[in-house]
Amino acid sequence: FICTANSVDTIPEPLLNRMEVIQFQGYTPLDKIQIAKKHLLPKAMRAVGIREENLEMDDSVLETIISEYTRESGVRGLKKRMDTLCRSAAVELVRGSADKITVTQDNLRDYMDARPIHHGRVKEKARTGVVTGLAWTAAGGEILYIETLLTKGSGKITVTGQLGDVMKESAQIAVSLVRSLFPEAADRLSENDLHIHVPDGATPKDGPSAGITMTTALSSLITGIPVRPDVAMTGEISLQGDVKPIGGLPEKLMAAQRAGVHRVFIPAENVEDLRDVAAEVRDSLEIIPVERAEEVLTQLGIMEGPAAQDAKQAG
Repeated sequence: FICTANSVDTIPEPLLNRMEVIQFQGYTPLDKIQIAKKHLLPKAMRAVGIREENLEMDDSVLETIISEYTRESGVRGLKKRMDTLCRSAAVELVRGSADKITVTQDNLRDYMDARPIHHGRVKEKARTGVVTGLAWTAAGGEILYIETLLTKGSGKITVTGQLGDVMKESAQIAVSLVRSLFPEAADRLSENDLHIHVPDGATPKDGPSAGITMTTALSSLITGIPVRPDVAMTGEISLQGDVKPIGGLPEKLMAAQRAGVHRVFIPAENVEDLRDVAAEVRDSLEIIPVERAEEVLTQLGIMEGPAAQDAKQAG
């Protein structure tokens, strides 16, 4: 038998161990446009009896439907949107209000019967202690922000955003690493309370891949040097400052491209995974493989070159 799933995490382990798992990468927006034009839209039109000459819609409208009305790595939701659009168009044709319907950006929402879905976009202004990260979800990739703040206190660390145990551990590792990389800031961390927050608190989050993002956000906070919001990163961080490999890289890079990111730091051990990333995604991003946290901090101007070398040798 053949079965499909967005995530193997929900499959019982005894069953999963007896299955051969074939992984498929998510579709790119260009892939989805072609699938919609050649398969989903014609099928939806036939189902309600709309002839080709009765409905007109250009690629820009399809792009809007894909980017603003779906949130998925596949095309299941896109199929539902095509069905909804064609049903609405069929009703209008039957009522005789028009012999031909042209769907445009201006009237698209009338046919969708739904509000656009909000996708994360990079912030316009850089803020100290806030860094853009990348996350994998069953619906594809998304960007997320790591926010950090110091307030007068006694060194207490608070982590919020409905984070799982692994992500909380990453935060603890990031704090210890930043104390090591910036020993002159240890007093500031001891004399103030530190708050680390990952917005969208209603959504559970877990996994180690935000480690380098947390490290960079904390480094930005204590040095007062902001990081451009169109710079994103992903990677597990070790206590020694090594940037370890992560999963879901193709989906994360697609999310970065969609959100307006221009530069992405990835673990050097994930370079092989770039062959699974669509060419249009790779070509639109400056992808920088790194092995150490100091490399990221140096390229962002948070840590001076010689200091980074000293820290690397000490590690």
